[in-house]
This record gives sequence, structure tokens and C-alpha cells, in this order.
Amino acid sequence: MKNTIIHHIIFLCLLFQFSCLNAQHKIHTSYGNNDSIGKYVKLNGAQIYFEEYGKGDPLLLIHGCGGNIKSMQNQIHYFKNKYRVIVADSRGQGKSELKTDSLTYDQITKDWEGLVNYLKLDSINILGWSDGGIIGLKMGIRKNIKINKIIAMGANLRPDTTAVKSWAPENVKKHQSKAREMRAKGDTSRDWNLELQLHGLLLNQPNISHSDLKKITASVLIMVGDRDIIKNEHAVEIFNNLPKGQLCIMPGLNHGAPLNNPKIFNEIANRFLTEKFDYTIKE
Repeated sequence: MKNTIIHHIIFLCLLFQFSCLNAQHKIHTSYGNNDSIGKYVKLNGAQIYFEEYGKGDPLLLIHGCGGNIKSMQNQIHYFKNKYRVIVADSRGQGKSELKTDSLTYDQITKDWEGLVNYLKLDSINILGWSDGGIIGLKMGIRKNIKINKIIAMGANLRPDTTAVKSWAPENVKKHQSKAREMRAKGDTSRDWNLELQLHGLLLNQPNISHSDLKKITASVLIMVGDRDIIKNEHAVEIFNNLPKGQLCIMPGLNHGAPLNNPKIFNEIANRFLTEKFDYTIKE
């Protein structure tokens, strides 16, 4: 899993600090490779792999770019005793098929909506990390599914440097050039087509407007670390345009907080999911 994430997440991997994972606690369940639990469903022309754990209100866990179910193992382990946790490999990642030459957040969003409909879920909560947070926001904007609460960790509205640190897209462009070179040489050591499509996600998408955010009727918690790839001011911008938003900028943490600081991240997320909040403006 470690090498796969490093290869595919591109610049996000620089902040994940995988060595911290085992220092936190050991997880013995093979999340993302659990033969007794895992299932496939065909959604929008692609076989999508998913797993379910626990009982209660449905909680979707959505991983980031180039990740997979195992990327969310700390969240699965924590929330499976509180919710019916539903986690999937997003299209083209993990065990799920790609089946497209132009991967988009809209397509991944439709896949997740398809999974919710396949499972016949009346209403859901969403916890999304990075790209997963973007998907959560897009599901809230589209309103095809009844959503109670959305947690978006490290999400952005646009791919430019008003939203993300300037070094990030530059790093992705370097990887993109290398991938194009290797594909042209006919190299088969990696799936360069997939990597280029993931690069496209990071460099050209999403494109979410303030008016789009204002369509979200679910309660939304925007989370970032104060050392995140996402600029703090961009997190504030997202928060300021949500009808029912909350904001958490975690001190001393980076974009990899769900993985390398799961205790802090999970407790904040759980508080938002379990406690009621009065969004009424009071003088």
C-alpha cells in the first residue's frame, strides 16, 4: 500500500508521514483486502469495489487521489463501532475499474451516488479526505442523495495557487512530464495512463463556485491542518460560503492528519457528527 500511495497521490504523499501510522496503534483487519467483506458492483460502466463495517446510520468514507480503502483504515477502525461504515475504492483506484480516458470528479461523484442508491440508503453522512472532501461537497451541491452532514478534510474549490500552496502543482507537473515520457517509451512498469488522469484531476479540477456551495443544505465541517497543502485562507473562503458550515483549522497538523494524527482528527470529526449545532444567527 505504501508504494502505491507514494506513486499515485503525487504531492500529497510528501505530507502523509506513513511511519507515524504504526506508532499510533496497530490495525489487524485487512481493510481494502477483506475477502469476507468486500464486494463489487457495476456502476456507470465500471466495477467498483466496496466494503461495509458496523451498524447504525450510514457513514461514507471517501479517500483521496490515488488512495484506496486502506488509506482510510484509521477512520474505519474508529467509526465502525458507531456507524454503518461504507468505504469504496474510487474509480480507477484500488480494486475499482477505470473505464474512462478522462477521469473527473463528476464521474466519481456519480459513482458514489450510484453506490448509495444500490445500497438503498435513505440518508447518509460523509467523511471525505482531500479528493474525497471534494466529492462530498459535490454530492451536497447535486442533492441527488439526502445528506445529513459532510466532513471535508483538505478540500479545495479550484486547482490554482489561490487555493493550494504554489509548490504543489509544480510538483505534479514534474510527475506529469515524467509519466508522459514513460508512456511514450512504451514502459509497462506502471499504469501511466491512470497516473496522467490523476494528474489531470489535481491540475485542472475541481471548479466549484461560491454559488455552488450555497446550494448545500447539509451541515458541513471544513477541516484543514494549519500546515496543509490547502491554504488556510482558502478553507476560510469555503466556510464563509456555506449556509450551514463549521470550520476547524488544526494546529500543527498537515494534509495527512487522518492518517498520521488519527486520534485528533477522528475525535473532532466524531464531535461534529454526534453533537447538534444551532446555526441560527443571534444578535
